[in-house]
Amino acid sequence: MKILFLIPLCLSLTLSSYAQKPEPCKSPPLLEGALTAFIPGQHLRVFEKFSYDAYGQNVRVLASGKEDNQTFFVDRLLLFREGVSYEIHYHNQTCIKTALKVPFRHIGVPHDAHFLNQMVLGSSSTPEQGLLVNNWNGTAEETKENYLLTFTAFGCVPLYTLDFTQKGELSVMASFFDLVEGIEDPNVFIPPSFCDSVEMRPAKGVVANSFISLL
Repeated sequence: MKILFLIPLCLSLTLSSYAQKPEPCKSPPLLEGALTAFIPGQHLRVFEKFSYDAYGQNVRVLASGKEDNQTFFVDRLLLFREGVSYEIHYHNQTCIKTALKVPFRHIGVPHDAHFLNQMVLGSSSTPEQGLLVNNWNGTAEETKENYLLTFTAFGCVPLYTLDFTQKGELSVMASFFDLVEGIEDPNVFIPPSFCDSVEMRPAKGVVANSFISLL
């Protein structure tokens, strides 16, 4: 009789433990914010402000940074459904229009990522002094490169991403901040009129395994 009682009890505990294990997720479909990225192999540091629309599959990025002591600024609009990428230069009203052949990448934890652990950033001793996050790792199918991800446990908001080469060397390190759900100005995804008559260039041979590496 005791054995019959223990079987459903153990099964219940097992199912409860499995149900509590975090699952891969997608971030909010409308998101604006900023990130900093470091690419060691190119000695490149970048600061980006971005607008992300997963419904329309559009991304707008304003990026500035320094590479080999040279500063740069890039305004880029990616319209994935239309298959077009715009590099916009307002100072002289010119535009570089390029075919965009890579697939749209959602911000989120890939479906085949492996859950590592859950932890609190900050303090867990007092309410509102810490943030519960999930850590993940995996291998990108296209490039066979490894990654480490940190997303909030609630809301699936990105915090940190680390991409590694096949040799295990760090290729891209990014951290997100000032993220807000929604798009303040939907016109951010409309290219300026001086881009209309520009001839489209062929697509670049780019393979992207994540939202970060694509940008």
